[in-house]
Amino acid sequence: MLTGSHRFPRQDLVTYGRPAAQALKEIAAQAGLKRLMIVTNRSLANSLARQLAAELGELCVGVAAGVGAHSPRESVMAGAEAARRLRADVLVALGGGSVIDATKVMQLALWAGLGRPEELDRYRAARSTPDRIDTARIPPGVRVIAVPTTLSAAEFTPFAGVTDTARRTKEGYTHPLLAPRAVILDAAMTRHTPDALWFSTGLKAIDHAVEQLCNPLRAPYADALAADGLKRLASGLAACKADPADLDARQACQFGMWLAISGAGAGRGLGASHAIGHTLGGSHGVSHGITSCVILPAVLAWNASADTGQQALVAELMGAPGRPAAEAVRDLARALGLPTDLKAIGIGPDTFQAIAEHTMHDSGVRANPRPITGPQDIVEILQLAAG
Repeated sequence: MLTGSHRFPRQDLVTYGRPAAQALKEIAAQAGLKRLMIVTNRSLANSLARQLAAELGELCVGVAAGVGAHSPRESVMAGAEAARRLRADVLVALGGGSVIDATKVMQLALWAGLGRPEELDRYRAARSTPDRIDTARIPPGVRVIAVPTTLSAAEFTPFAGVTDTARRTKEGYTHPLLAPRAVILDAAMTRHTPDALWFSTGLKAIDHAVEQLCNPLRAPYADALAADGLKRLASGLAACKADPADLDARQACQFGMWLAISGAGAGRGLGASHAIGHTLGGSHGVSHGITSCVILPAVLAWNASADTGQQALVAELMGAPGRPAAEAVRDLARALGLPTDLKAIGIGPDTFQAIAEHTMHDSGVRANPRPITGPQDIVEILQLAAG
């Protein structure tokens, strides 16, 4: 397994190939941090979180284990309150995208002194009312160190999605320093991640790469990262399926995920697969990895008439030269035991119009290679994904 570290603009440090506890102790010593609070979900509370807390010893002042799926506002506020009570000087986000996104917004709640879920309203990225607060003007304080256990890539971005459970919508939050100050990629911490979660978040990482590569605006830097990331992910996920204990394959997937998301800041935006996925996640509770398994093949098929050759590149990078890109993605998802149509996840045609109308508000619609002119285009994509 490779070992080392890498510095890049969004984080102070990305470290890999070392045990997470060792890396955390070194980072804490270098930064003068003495009170680490682990943030996680209930499924990891009595396994990885307990193990990590024990290895950290007196450095760990507590574990906040209540983060729910899709990062509910209530989880954010409960975690922020625990951090205040424990006087934590850094939050350690241990888990997948929901845990990491929730912990990123906990920072915002701590910096701004927020205590109730509804107080987040004025800080939403998409809010355009006069009372909206510019989060960039909030002085930062307690930061996050991320120890991811999935391939969601939430740890590499300066924005987060949190669910308003009352409105059943996923809302975005951002700040220049919202991304964790350090990311620890320890493949061993992923060994107990359920296969369905590991593989589906791997398909989400593939979605990041594919929608960048197919974007009509070319950006060579982002293309190179996405292409290398896609190739590593496709081969790494297949290797993990063959041998779940293969830590080199798991680290290859982590590197692929890191590469695939790193070009997303090139300003081109992601497309309709992500846009529809946001709606299915916030309004229907479908995990974002599963949305990619189901929606990305349909989006690729719908976009095929506007393709300029990038879909052939996608198929080649996935080890399926000459095949339609939609089939390459769908075949991989099936080989990994994942659902590939809406019927399999309980989404029926009676919901398509509402999903389409909601999705039209997502910025991903405007970055799609084939122009989306209205809700009916989204309905066509959903019909292709229906099963």
